[in-house]
Amino acid sequence: MSCRRFLPAFLAAIPLSVATAALAQLGQEQGPRPRIWVGGGGYGRMSREAPKWATRENFDGRFNFCRGYYTSNRFEDGGQGWRTDYPGADNNFSVRLGELSFVRLKMKADGQPDNVVINLTDPLLFHCPFLYMEDVGTARFSDAEVEKLRAYLLKGGFLEVDDFWGSKAWDQWVEEIGRVLPPDRYPIFDIPPDHAVLHSLYDVKEVEQVSNIRFWMQTGSVSERAFMNDSPRVNFRGIQDERGRLMVVMAHNTDIPDTWEREGESKEYFDRFSPNGYAVGVNIMIYAMTH
Repeated sequence: MSCRRFLPAFLAAIPLSVATAALAQLGQEQGPRPRIWVGGGGYGRMSREAPKWATRENFDGRFNFCRGYYTSNRFEDGGQGWRTDYPGADNNFSVRLGELSFVRLKMKADGQPDNVVINLTDPLLFHCPFLYMEDVGTARFSDAEVEKLRAYLLKGGFLEVDDFWGSKAWDQWVEEIGRVLPPDRYPIFDIPPDHAVLHSLYDVKEVEQVSNIRFWMQTGSVSERAFMNDSPRVNFRGIQDERGRLMVVMAHNTDIPDTWEREGESKEYFDRFSPNGYAVGVNIMIYAMTH
């Protein structure tokens, strides 16, 4: 999807002052803009990739999208473990973040965002102010990963998890994150609509339920476990530290990253879901970078 087509739909959904700032940012850019990843169905312009592991050279103070690597112990329909929506969601979100905010992106020599995949035990994790993971209802952490992830979060790191569906996935994730952040000290809570994380930059009224593009095109439904009556609504939840800073944001029973990854594959899907999906993602990112 071109920037020309993207902007009217997105800017129509946000305040004029924000739209003006976004357009000003675009006007300041020099050289060719990075490309939007388009994949799926055999007609993509960019192919899926092996993990691009983080190295020290990736980090220079500019923004890198850091995707957390983990091991899955089972399969969930519609998921691919740590690599769900990789690398398209990472690329497209970074491109739009650079266009719609003043966040400075780390770019590769080919002009694309320098996004990385990182092991939870890698010391370079502490160079990532923001860590992203999907399909976490299949994750099993080692004891070493638990310790390192706990240290990362308590020292100011931030984790967003998304695109996991149903009660089995939720229960498994609660068990794993409970090993990292014991629930008697760091309980999970429902994030209220007036929380700062939903208003960091854009005024988001609700976190919408979104299914993956193929499910939506085949069924017209936004609830991927509706046939089991096991994903009736979005659960937008968090874990905060003793000072009230969010350390973990969880979007359960929705597929926000598909609104990034698949924006170039269907104008109808884009128009229906991507403006809210990007607004939620940018808000969470800005919150993580400023708290």
